[in-house]
Amino acid sequence: MSSELVASPLRAAYAPYAAFAAFGIFWGAWGAALPALRTQAGVSEGQLGAALLFIGLGALPTMAFTGRAVDRFGLRVVAWLLAALAGAGLLIAAGADGVVLLVVGMLVVGAASGAADVAINTLAGRAEHATGKPLLTRSHGLFSVGVVIASLSTGALLGAGLSLLAAFAVVAVVMLALAAAAHLTSASLRIAVHREDTAREKGGARALTVPLLAVGLVAALAYAVENAHQSWGAVMLTDVFTASPQLAAAAPATFAATAALARLSLAPLSRSHPTAMLLGGGALATAGSLVLATAPSVAVALAGLVLAALGTATLFPTLLSRSLRDTDPAQHGRATSAVAATAYLGFLLGPAYVGLLAENTGLRGALAGVAALALVFTVAAAPISARHRK
Repeated sequence: MSSELVASPLRAAYAPYAAFAAFGIFWGAWGAALPALRTQAGVSEGQLGAALLFIGLGALPTMAFTGRAVDRFGLRVVAWLLAALAGAGLLIAAGADGVVLLVVGMLVVGAASGAADVAINTLAGRAEHATGKPLLTRSHGLFSVGVVIASLSTGALLGAGLSLLAAFAVVAVVMLALAAAAHLTSASLRIAVHREDTAREKGGARALTVPLLAVGLVAALAYAVENAHQSWGAVMLTDVFTASPQLAAAAPATFAATAALARLSLAPLSRSHPTAMLLGGGALATAGSLVLATAPSVAVALAGLVLAALGTATLFPTLLSRSLRDTDPAQHGRATSAVAATAYLGFLLGPAYVGLLAENTGLRGALAGVAALALVFTVAAAPISARHRK
């Protein structure tokens, strides 16, 4: 099998940037809208927490299979899946009334999000392969920027009296515009594939599965550490330092803003020095987690979050970039599905891991447990990186 990748470097960069910005805008708006969604649905905090688990249940199946669709039908799938995610937001904003409909809406949002996640990462990987530039890591940086902007904007819209459905309508319009931009600019990333030996291609795809799943398991550790800090940072400031809600909100904001800066500024190193990025990032995440676990003040705790964010921000895109560099572009979708779906398990389990540890050791002890996860990642990243070194 042989394939030819044709791309304009400038246009190739615009496509993943637009796609990841759209994805970040959705999730930034989602986080800001959750309190209003809970009120509209008429559920308790515990019921909302249980319903949120169904996002993961909806996402995992679509993450596992979307890659094949992208490989088969091409990158035009990306725009349609982003449009589906925007529609899922409108659906849950309009129809969430009671816990049953809320759960159904969460499943739909999860399914659309999981599919879009794999598709946009495949798009970024394809663009990076075509241009030789660190577009995966930079695209993840645009996601973080989108989260920060959309969370603040959605909060302002809801605070001004706009309804939940109207706020998501604004989000949908912006997402559709960005999806259209991604669709138009991704046309330069077409692949011409000549299938001379289908049996050999299928055998090659199977041979890729085991090492890619191994990468996914290591990436799951990175995601577990990242989401543990993102989810529990505000709780740490509230419970340990009795911080006000406004001050506690500085924890996730600090983490997200630092992650965005790290992804945008350190992106070139993710391609030129991936091993150093993985080992250094793991070490920084370990140190930041320990600083947060032992912090004597809010200022020191925020400094720990900055270190942890600097460490974790580039881990997943660097691992994915390294893996896709050894993969034929015609199989980028399948490869991305294997890595991303496996890694997503860590994203789901990270906050629960902290919660279980906190019940037995307290929140400081639980955060020390997060440092242990980051250390395990650092140890595991070395052989994984060596395995994918050309």
